[in-house]
Amino acid sequence: MAEESKWRPPGDEDDDEEEIDETAYKTAKDAVLFVIEVSPPMLTPPPATDAKKADRDSPTSAALKCAYALMQQRIISNPNDMMGVLLYGTAKSRFNDEDESSANLAYPHCYLLTDLDVPAAEDMKALKSLVEDEDEFKKLIVPSEEDVSMANVLFCANQIFTTKAPNFSSRRLFIITNNDDPHANDKSAKSSAAVRAKDLYDLGVLIELFPISRPDQEFDKRKFYDDIVYNQVPTDPEAPAPISAVTKSSSTGDGISLLSSLLSNVNSKAVARRALFSNLPLEIGPGFKISVKGYIIFKCQEPRRSCYVWLNGEKAQIAHGVTTRMAEDTARTVEKVEIKKAYKFGGAQILFTPEEISQLRNFGEPCIRIIGFKPISMLPLWANLKPATFIYPSEEDYVGSTRVFSALHQKLLSSQKMGIVWFIARKNAAPVIAALYPGAEHLSPDPPHTQTIPPGLWLIPLPYADDIRQNPETTYLIRAPEPLIDRMRIVIQQLQLPKARYDPSKYPNPALQWHYRILQAMALEEDLPEKAEDKTVP
Repeated sequence: MAEESKWRPPGDEDDDEEEIDETAYKTAKDAVLFVIEVSPPMLTPPPATDAKKADRDSPTSAALKCAYALMQQRIISNPNDMMGVLLYGTAKSRFNDEDESSANLAYPHCYLLTDLDVPAAEDMKALKSLVEDEDEFKKLIVPSEEDVSMANVLFCANQIFTTKAPNFSSRRLFIITNNDDPHANDKSAKSSAAVRAKDLYDLGVLIELFPISRPDQEFDKRKFYDDIVYNQVPTDPEAPAPISAVTKSSSTGDGISLLSSLLSNVNSKAVARRALFSNLPLEIGPGFKISVKGYIIFKCQEPRRSCYVWLNGEKAQIAHGVTTRMAEDTARTVEKVEIKKAYKFGGAQILFTPEEISQLRNFGEPCIRIIGFKPISMLPLWANLKPATFIYPSEEDYVGSTRVFSALHQKLLSSQKMGIVWFIARKNAAPVIAALYPGAEHLSPDPPHTQTIPPGLWLIPLPYADDIRQNPETTYLIRAPEPLIDRMRIVIQQLQLPKARYDPSKYPNPALQWHYRILQAMALEEDLPEKAEDKTVP
């Protein structure tokens, strides 16, 4: 019989390590609903100027473009995630099958622009048309003359999450507004909104606020939104880090654009963090253990295939692979129990049972065990062969882990020492000798100095002796003449990055972006672009 499973490349059927249980991830699937206010202040663009980087978009327009940009990213990077856009404060109303012609509207002045679902090509086209066609934007985005109840907006979002994403463990509500006190003179409405927000949190929905300060007024969350948006529990590293910055709308249109600020803030919240391993014991000494979780924070982006797509039909469809093992000589279907593993030794094949192979690969239970300490200066830069793993304390298995972890981190940092550890990430995984490197907190150089790298410990896998190779001997060295070196020195000195700092978010990989742009054009049935945008070109 054919074995139905996720298709894997040939030769990849034998998994030596225990497979990671994806159900252990809190956020295996993510559902994000944008809730964007429509009001006269949100539709007012900044005054026009001659500046190149001037704001041209109103806050509502910038928010819709931000939602479209995020939808473009997620449709490729996370094709199973859901996204939706809900406008509130609009003159028109629409929710599922209800519209203006329906009697007794359940959610007046709430317009469900894009229902919460896996983004389809039609949704992308409709949202793109709205953000690019000014006439269509003005026709649809008309503010209501009546005040809208925030309790009604939150209850509408509750209904959307309940009906569309009932089993999603990660459900998030992104509120974008510049009104810090929608019910200034109505305490009853404030109380009702707080109750509806509590209902959302009880349902497991996380509310994120993206406040936009007006040119003449700073956004004050204490007036209303402190009762709506709950602070994250500091001991829960699964929760995305809160954004402390408030997006500012420029009064003159100069400086950082509103769209860029919104995109930066939303992108920092867009991807829910997933633990590489959870509740792994960190053994500091005999019988002295704490519990930690590990994350891959920095990793080289590469094109990755999330699924296979059949393009030869009337419309593109996701292909589901079926693997069948067959005998080479008789073409007979081979059952899984008939397959045996062997190693070649001395010209003969030595058969092993699954139990024997399991014992060969068993180096002990997963753990991080400190076996010594060395000065940080002894760790060379070239020893970084693989992405480092960021570890953070967890209180689930050992109460007091956070306090001990903090003391260890501070002592290593002050003493400029690093730990040498025996590291087994998962059951049946090969053991690694790694450096336990203390990392300090890093803040952005520009106000409001938000956190870019969190404080904590990093596991850096160290190379074995056979991982280190000597450079080949150079028998003939071609050296440029001195006049040419002097001329090139002037050229190189002019190639300076802004503020002499490399920011990966400002210089996306052109090959990767070209790959995604082609996929996007195929999915949305657009014309293929002629050339890629390369921001690395001087």
